[in-house]
Formats: sequence, C-alpha cells, structure tokens
Amino acid sequence: MNERTRSIYQDSSRVRRFLTVMLLSGLAYGLYKGVQDNYLAELVRINEFERGIVEFFRELPGLLLIFILATMYRFSETKVLKLGTAITLAGTLGLLLVGTGKILVVFFMVIYSLGEHIVMPVKSTISLHLAKSGKGGASLGATSAISHGGNIVGYLLVTSLFFLFPRIGIPKESDTGYKLIFSLATALLIGATLVALAMQDHGNAVRRSRLYFSRKFGKYYGLEIFYGARKQVFLTFAPYVLILHYGANASLISLLFAICAIFGMLLSPLIGRLIDRLGYKAIMVADTLILMVVCLFYGYSHRIFSHEVAFIVVCVNYVLDSIISLCSLAASVYVQDIAENQEEVTATLTTGISVNHLISVIIALLGGLIWKKTGIEVLFTMSAILGLINTIFAMTIKVPQHKNQAGT
Repeated sequence: MNERTRSIYQDSSRVRRFLTVMLLSGLAYGLYKGVQDNYLAELVRINEFERGIVEFFRELPGLLLIFILATMYRFSETKVLKLGTAITLAGTLGLLLVGTGKILVVFFMVIYSLGEHIVMPVKSTISLHLAKSGKGGASLGATSAISHGGNIVGYLLVTSLFFLFPRIGIPKESDTGYKLIFSLATALLIGATLVALAMQDHGNAVRRSRLYFSRKFGKYYGLEIFYGARKQVFLTFAPYVLILHYGANASLISLLFAICAIFGMLLSPLIGRLIDRLGYKAIMVADTLILMVVCLFYGYSHRIFSHEVAFIVVCVNYVLDSIISLCSLAASVYVQDIAENQEEVTATLTTGISVNHLISVIIALLGGLIWKKTGIEVLFTMSAILGLINTIFAMTIKVPQHKNQAGT
C-alpha cells in the first residue's frame, strides 16, 4: 500500500485484497456496461418494447434485495462479498458461452444484476470496518474512487476496441467483438472472485433490513417515486434512442458512459457543497427544472434540428442528465435533517431504495410500451411532466426552522 492508503486503512493483506476486488470488479463492470445496450440492440435484436421487459427483469434483484439479504443474515459481510462477486462472474460467463437467444441472454443479465446488487450494501460496510479510527469517510471515498476509476478504464477500453475492430477486419454485425469484451470481463471477475475467496471471513453478520414507513417521511417517499421514474426512463431508454434513432455504435455509447462517470467523480463533491450552501430544497427544485428541459430536447431534437445537430444535442443532454442526477444526494440530506437518529436515517433510506426500484420496474414496462405505441416524443414528454410534478412537490417541502438552510 502507498503512503496515502496506509493513512486511511489498517495495514493488512485483507485491505489489499478488498481493494483489488473493487478494482477488478469495477473494470469488469465498465466492460460489461459499455457494450450492454448495443449487444441487445444489434445482436440479440431487442426492440424498444422488449428493452423495457429486459429492464423489468434486470431490476428485480434490486427490488427484492431486502428479502435476498434477509436469507443471508447469518453470513459475514466478507462471505456475502464472495458470493456476490461469484454470481456476477456466472453472469458474464453465461453471456460469453450462450448464443444470442433472447431468453438465455436476459437470464444471465439478471444473474449479473443479482450479484451486483448483493455486493452493493456490503462493500461500504467492509470499507468502513477496514478503515482506521476516524477515517471512515476517507475510506468510503477511496473505495468509491477505485471502483469508479475501474469503470472509466473499462468504458474507455470498450471505446478503443470498438474503434479498432472495423480497422482490423472485425465487422460491426459480428459477435466477435462482443465475445472478446465478455471474455475480458469474465477473466477480470475470475481474478476478483479468487482474490475475494482468499479474504478471511471477518466482519459482522449481515443485518436484517426492514421497511420503515413514517408519515413525516411521506414527501421523501414521493420524491423517490418521481426520481425512480425519471431515472429509469433515461437509464433504460436514453442509450437505446441513441442506438436505434441515431445509429450510435458501442464505441460512442461507452465513451458517453466514461464522460458521465468522469463528471460524476469530479462534480459530486461540488454538488455536495452546493447542497450545504444553498439548501437541499433549492437543489431539488433546480434539478427538476433542468430535467424538464433535458427531457424535451431528448424527445424532440430530431424534429427541431438536422439529424447531425440533433445527434450532438441528444449526446450533450445525455451527459447533462447524468450530472443533474447527482442532485439526488439532496434527498438523503433532507432525510437526515428531519430524522431523530442515525438508525431512522438508515431504515428510511433503505425503504427509499425499495420504493425507487418498485417504480423503476413499473416504468421499465410502461416506457417500452409507450415508446412502441406512440414514439419517443410522448415518452420523454411524460418524463418532463413527471419532472414538473416533482418540482411542485419539492417546493412544498418545509425546511425545519432550526436548520440554517440558505436559499429557503
């Protein structure tokens, strides 16, 4: 470990192994995510309606996570990390070995998503347990930076390889390029799984999570419903618009993902400071107002501009949406502001994630149907309307008087 890492983490082989798992898994995710949408559109021939169905099943592990983790409450956090990493490996291995049959492809995508969701809650707690006293925040930040750095490298690798493939004789319609990416992701996850298995089973047993509903958090739950709907429209359908309407290849889509990830790393601290300075309410309102403009440009650029200009406008708006989605941090600050204690904060945020995923799976199904029947204009107009309702909803939030919130 270098000097900076030693100042944050306890000096042990367990730390090195954990950070190696985070790096390898992050690289594999960047490769997998970088080709996912183009693979579905170009080889599996998933249309706009079927894309919503795929996302419905892919999001189910997130919706059911609270129950999945409840079955593992006797497992240590390290053991859950091992299991989740191995399941993601099974997902990429399946995609590598099976053909392009829709059912099998979706099945292994769900397997990957299951492993990914299982790892999500424990990687933060393991990071905290490995930190020195008073270095919990720095530990979480360093772990996140390593994981996201891996994502970015993975995205850029996909961009480079798919730029190179046609120039060395690998045609776009061939599955060779995609199989190579899945091979690399699988190799990285084999490495991550082996390193994880070498970790000793330390750490607390995974706690049974619970759904927690309280009237005072009613507006937070409402905000999560709107955020879940807005997030799902862009997460599922925005890349598909670029692929089906504008012919974006895997190289460009992965480059956009990389740009979004880089902005996320650079701007997250700035957004956090703005929330502290302007207040969470002001950020929530500004976020949703900008969102409405983004949605309308995304749905109507092809009717306003030439094809080439519209393509650039939509790409810019895709990145802009990823930036304003960082403002969702404001909702967590709102919960902390009105909660009685940290346990109530944790339970409420966990419930918010479940509410978010519930609306996500519903929107995934409805969004694909709306696109197929009415076009992208109606789909993104409805997303803009949800943004307007969200703005009105956020404006009704009453900031506690004892909090010296600026801009309220």
